[in-house]
Amino acid sequence: MLALLAVLGLLAGRYVRTLAGAFTADPADTRAEARAAFTSLLRTPPVPAWPPGYELATAAVLVLVAWRSGLPYVYIALAGIVLAAIDWRTHRLPDVITLPSYPILALTLAPTGELPRALLGGLALAALYGVLWLVRPADLGLGDVKLAGLIGMAGAALSWQAWTVAALGGQFLGALYAVALLVTGRGTRQTQFPFGPFMLLGAFTALCLGR
Repeated sequence: MLALLAVLGLLAGRYVRTLAGAFTADPADTRAEARAAFTSLLRTPPVPAWPPGYELATAAVLVLVAWRSGLPYVYIALAGIVLAAIDWRTHRLPDVITLPSYPILALTLAPTGELPRALLGGLALAALYGVLWLVRPADLGLGDVKLAGLIGMAGAALSWQAWTVAALGGQFLGALYAVALLVTGRGTRQTQFPFGPFMLLGAFTALCLGR
């Protein structure tokens, strides 16, 4: 099963690459952008590109998450890769990917029997990030708040320990990156960087630790 998932991950990575390049930082029409992005998937051949960075990363993440946490968590891993790639390039987390992921994630988590806890965890982490957004709106976007709900769902479905690791891991990794920018002289206290990838890396760590 993991070998098959690795192959599927290599193919899915090609489409991750396409979506990652289809979104821009400040589109004039987000709906038109979304239509063009998903239409471009239809023209994308299911063949890994070179160098296969996206493809190898996607395959590795999907296999690790499935191995450590189970198949119900593969969707959030795949959606997370797409969102991290887009956010890193554009400093955006498109609603067209984030919002539909809520019902899809709920459906994939239903077989775990932990959907009520997942919903509670998603609400709790989204509320926490909502407070952080109100306190420091210049440092955190509404997209991060919406993403937090997805991360909270996946973490809580696995366990409250995983929820805690996912919640704190993103904050810790983001702070570590900010310190690295300061130490290396590549940034200042006012330097802005996308926070979504660090949130997702924290979630990935939680899922890889398992129950």
